[in-house]
Amino acid sequence: MKILACRTLAGKLFRLPDMATFTAWCNSHLRKAGTSIDNIEEDFRNGLKLMLLLEVISGETLPKPDRGKMRFHKIANVNKALDFIASKGVHLVSIGAEEIVDGNLKMTLGMIWTIILRFAIQDISVEEMTAKEGLLLWCQRKTAPYKNVNVQNFHLSFKDGLAFCALIHRHRPDLIDYSKLSKDNPLENLNTAFDVAEKYLDIPRMLDPDDLINTPKPDERAIMTYVSCYYHAFQGAQQVGNVTHVPEPTRQYTYVPNYNNTALPDERAVMTYVSSYYHCFSGAQKAETAANRICKVLKVNQENERLMEEYERLASDLLEWIRRTMPWLNSRQADNSLAGVQKKLEEYRTYRRKHKPPRVEQKAKLETNFNTLQTKLRLSNRPAYLPTEGKTVADIANAWKGLELAEKAFEDWLLAETMRLERLEHLAQKFKHKADAHEDWTRGKEEMLQSQDFRQCKLNELKALKKKHEAFESDLAAHQDRVEQIAAIAQELNTLEYHDCISVNARCQRICDQWDRLGALTQRRRTALDEAERILEKIDILHLEFAKRAAPFNNWLDGTREDLVDMFIVHTMEEIQGLIQAHDQFKATLGEADKEFNLIVNLVREVESIVKQHQIPGGLENPYTTLTASDMTRKWSDVRQLVPQRDQTLANELRKQQNNEMLRRQFAEKANVVGPWIERQMDAVTAIGMGLQGSLEDQLHRLKEYEQAVYAYKPNIEELEKIHQAVQESMIFENRYTNYTMETLRVGWEQLLTSINRNINEVENQILTRDSKGISQEQLNEFRSSFNHFDKNRTGRLTPEEFKSCLVSLGYSIGKDRQGEMDFQRILAVVDPNSTGYVHFDAFLDFMTPEYCIQRMPPYKGPNAIPGALDYMSFSTALYGETDL
Repeated sequence: MKILACRTLAGKLFRLPDMATFTAWCNSHLRKAGTSIDNIEEDFRNGLKLMLLLEVISGETLPKPDRGKMRFHKIANVNKALDFIASKGVHLVSIGAEEIVDGNLKMTLGMIWTIILRFAIQDISVEEMTAKEGLLLWCQRKTAPYKNVNVQNFHLSFKDGLAFCALIHRHRPDLIDYSKLSKDNPLENLNTAFDVAEKYLDIPRMLDPDDLINTPKPDERAIMTYVSCYYHAFQGAQQVGNVTHVPEPTRQYTYVPNYNNTALPDERAVMTYVSSYYHCFSGAQKAETAANRICKVLKVNQENERLMEEYERLASDLLEWIRRTMPWLNSRQADNSLAGVQKKLEEYRTYRRKHKPPRVEQKAKLETNFNTLQTKLRLSNRPAYLPTEGKTVADIANAWKGLELAEKAFEDWLLAETMRLERLEHLAQKFKHKADAHEDWTRGKEEMLQSQDFRQCKLNELKALKKKHEAFESDLAAHQDRVEQIAAIAQELNTLEYHDCISVNARCQRICDQWDRLGALTQRRRTALDEAERILEKIDILHLEFAKRAAPFNNWLDGTREDLVDMFIVHTMEEIQGLIQAHDQFKATLGEADKEFNLIVNLVREVESIVKQHQIPGGLENPYTTLTASDMTRKWSDVRQLVPQRDQTLANELRKQQNNEMLRRQFAEKANVVGPWIERQMDAVTAIGMGLQGSLEDQLHRLKEYEQAVYAYKPNIEELEKIHQAVQESMIFENRYTNYTMETLRVGWEQLLTSINRNINEVENQILTRDSKGISQEQLNEFRSSFNHFDKNRTGRLTPEEFKSCLVSLGYSIGKDRQGEMDFQRILAVVDPNSTGYVHFDAFLDFMTPEYCIQRMPPYKGPNAIPGALDYMSFSTALYGETDL
């Protein structure tokens, strides 16, 4: 048997009682070698006392230990001890020499517990039980005769101390008076047992009585360790006192010398005498073992007899229950009522739900007991058990099978009878339900069929009534099957001899008679509805024809009246001539319109004749339109009066448009001269503003000449204003003879003056800049050319992107990285300090002028500075930042 010392064992939480118990246990063996330990956590760290402990408890010699004090010497000694433990079949897991040397308390206690298990508990053997189970059985056997002692475990069973006292008294009754002990004094009992064991049995005090009493569950390992010392102390001892008689050793000598007076007693005589003790105690041990085996055999026989008696009892009871149940299951009596059969069915369900399940368990238990009994008898080499006649397992199985067959037949009969009576009851309910539904459906139908309500209806209402009647006829035909079903059900109830057949037959007859009356009334109403529909349809056709003709003719009349009185606005001769031509075409259609008017009026007169003849209420109302013949007559009269009035209005407008055409031509002739002149002057001024034609003084001279010419040309603009005013008064908004409008000419004139003034100002400023900064005309032209190249819209200003492109074209190196963008932003802040988003030419010129830089450079104040020196580095740093520029 191998003992597994795994991490879970070593990792368990060892308490202080474990340490005290394990320390005492170790000292009980180490003192045989003349030494002991004080601290189990420290004294085993060098491995020397650990190896000595293993030699004492095993009786074997371990390898020679290393005597050095270095860490590797200690680890080597502990490894020798662990190797020895492993050689004894103990598989150590996660307990290493380093942990013991380092003083790991958990691992140290786990190792000691492993040693205790292997050398103090593993070899314990009681009736084929070993280790813990064998030690527990040994305690149970030894303490069984003692009152208030019931050893079931190694914690709570030893808490009151009586179990320790009983073990001592069982082997040494002379040491303890067990009759004076009380369960109510656990502290006294524990101290008594521990003191006696330590004093007379050489078992050291390993446990603390206070700790055992005050701990809800004492430590099992500590108690097992301490009890194992009792086992080894009493192993092979005989029982004495009140429990087992201890015979005295047979005297083999009639004379026993007095050894107290002999310096060296005779060895052979002593050996002979002691051997008699051995045989005496050995016989007592064998007698106890034999008695135990006899008790076990008797217990087995008693258990077998109990199982036999229980089988006989259970078999008799189960068979008697089956015998009493069978007549009830075989009964087929019923009162031919659904309630009676349902009651029997409920009784059967109660039987299956409550009465049978316990018997199923009883049968299973019976079979289990029988199989268990036969197995025990076979294992004990005893003959098989044969039950009483008629109570064998086969007899019970056959009886149970008959019970289940009877259940199945009884259940089938109940279900069939239930279905039969339910069908009969269902038929009666079905007849009642269908009869009720049919009578509900026919309620009021005869009065409805005899009604003359259609006499006061209009055509749409009559058609609705007819559709409703057709739907009723379809419904009536569909109910034919229902009436036949009612009659068929009544016939079936009669065949099955239903108890209330008289009322069923009477009701069925009433339904059939009413059905015949409904058929006759339905046909009569259908004929009357057809005749009324024929007359109303003729009137409806006339109404519909009137509506079809009246609606478009009315719309034509409304549209014509609106057209004849509609105000119109025209701007050209073509428009007024088109209106006159359209009006002449309209007048040509008045003859056909008169014919349509007469046809519509005649339709109304025909309707009035039919309504008067057949006395149809509401027949004159036309459901398709709200128009009347009087409406048509009034509107037609209005149209005929508005036609000559429209002729006069168109003639007046024609004369007005002829005058407007003359004014339009005059404005166009003048505008076609002024517009091109303004455009030519604008192009010339723009060319001068580009700065590429001569010197600045020449440009300024030409600009002033253009300014004088523009002011001299102003009377032409004023003349156009007068013509335009006349055109506006005549509401002329378009002129097909010219693309110029007064607004565009006026704006062009103002833009021309503005451009001249702006260019004059710019040229004058450039002259001042040139003279003040010493820029040559060629440099100025170069700057102007670059600026104009990127000023695509000729606005005199550049956007930031256009300004950047202009700088690059002039040779500036502006990188596309983050530093280049920062340099450009600094330059932009100089030329556009107000952040307007634009760079004007003046600011551009200032930036490009060398004097600009010189004026903004601070004086140089460094060492060895000469008079008038400028600080270029600080200026470039302020302008560009830390760059190569």
